[in-house]
Amino acid sequence: MGKVSVVGIGPGNYENMTIGANCALKSCDVIVGYHVYVDLVKERYPSKEFITTPMTQEIKRCRMAIDLALQGKQVAVVCSGDSGIYGMAALIYQLRGACAEPEIQVIPGLTAACSGAALLGAPLTHDFAAISLSDRLTDWETIEKRLVAAAQADFSIVLYNPVSKGRPHHLRRACDILLRCLPKDRLCGIARQIGREGQHCRLLSLEDLRDAEVDMFSTVFIGNGATRNIGGNMVTPRGYRDV
Repeated sequence: MGKVSVVGIGPGNYENMTIGANCALKSCDVIVGYHVYVDLVKERYPSKEFITTPMTQEIKRCRMAIDLALQGKQVAVVCSGDSGIYGMAALIYQLRGACAEPEIQVIPGLTAACSGAALLGAPLTHDFAAISLSDRLTDWETIEKRLVAAAQADFSIVLYNPVSKGRPHHLRRACDILLRCLPKDRLCGIARQIGREGQHCRLLSLEDLRDAEVDMFSTVFIGNGATRNIGGNMVTPRGYRDV
């Protein structure tokens, strides 16, 4: 019987891929995924069979992976970042249901909250919340409640999927919500194209973040009340005394 490995490939460069992810991709027969993510690994594993689907066809993609595994194939479903954080792991389990076959293995990867934070400095050294601004699968009212709750609790906040062609103003809307609770000069950061060509990061205020240029390859960081700019790095202290 085959197996489905749900593989988090990290931000996209080989240096930030885990050994476990590399082993899973080397040992599989078929690599399945969104075409952007498959393109990130295609050159390194040229002997594999590749199956891609466009965005919004996640269910079709995962069903194909399960069907291939039931035919005896070793299948890797690739996810950018981590396979369980905004990845395909839960959907694979849902579609397989309570059946024992095919076997499912979840391979973790380096999510954008970690890799982007490392580029900016150390913005997540204390408690933080991760919130996706995509309302394709979560209604905006729920997203707004989560933004308000995170701001009121003084979490550092990581925003995934800040904008897209279909929702170009979602980051601005989110900033307007956060500005009800947070000061205009709250330190924020943007990490873009993490681990890929064109990698870039910058620091700015929450007020300036409202009108910042971002895209789907950007991850946004909003500091808590203790976050500081230390030598051009975004740093959230853990709280050690005498520092």
